[in-house]
Amino acid sequence: MLDLGSLKAMLVGEGELAERRLAALDASGAAHLEVYSGSPTPALVKQAGKRLKGARPTGEAFRGARVVFIAGLGDAESVALAGQARAAGALVNTEDVKPLCDFHVPSVMRRGDLTITVSTGGKAPGLSRRLRRHLEGLFGSEWAGRLDELGRQRKTWRMQGLEAADVGRRVDAYIEEKGWLP
Repeated sequence: MLDLGSLKAMLVGEGELAERRLAALDASGAAHLEVYSGSPTPALVKQAGKRLKGARPTGEAFRGARVVFIAGLGDAESVALAGQARAAGALVNTEDVKPLCDFHVPSVMRRGDLTITVSTGGKAPGLSRRLRRHLEGLFGSEWAGRLDELGRQRKTWRMQGLEAADVGRRVDAYIEEKGWLP
C-alpha cells in the first residue's frame, strides 16, 4: 500500500465517485491532497474544503504529484488527464477504467491500525466491495483494541530479546488463547 501521508496526491473528479474516492483518500491519511472538480457537489465542497483548487488541473499543477486519482469523468477527458499526469511522472488510477490504471485500489476496511484489503485486480470492484462488507461483519470495532493489546505484548517479547520466530509463535499462541480467531 502507498503511504499517502508523505506523497503529493491529486483527485480529479465529479459526482458520487469523486466523493467516495475523497472519503477513501482521507481515511488512508492522504496529507498532501489537491482536489479538482468542475461541478463539485455540496458534499464534495464541504469534504474537500481548502483542498478544492478548481475545475481541472493544468499541466503545471501536476508537477510534483506522485499519484493522481481520476473519478467520474468521461473517457476522453480521463485519457487526456492521465496522459498529463504520467508526463509529469505520476502514477494514475482511473476509477473503473482498468486500461487507464497504473495500479488498482483495493476495497479497504479499517479497525484502528488494523487494515484489511480486498482486490480483484480491477476485474470486479463490486465483488471487492461485497467481500469487504462481509469482512466488516467478522471484524468489528473491538479489533482496534485487540491489535493495540497484541502490539504491546509483542513489544514486550521483543524487549525480552526473543527472536522473531519465537515472537511469531507467541503471537499465534496469544491469539489462540484469547479465542480471537477460529
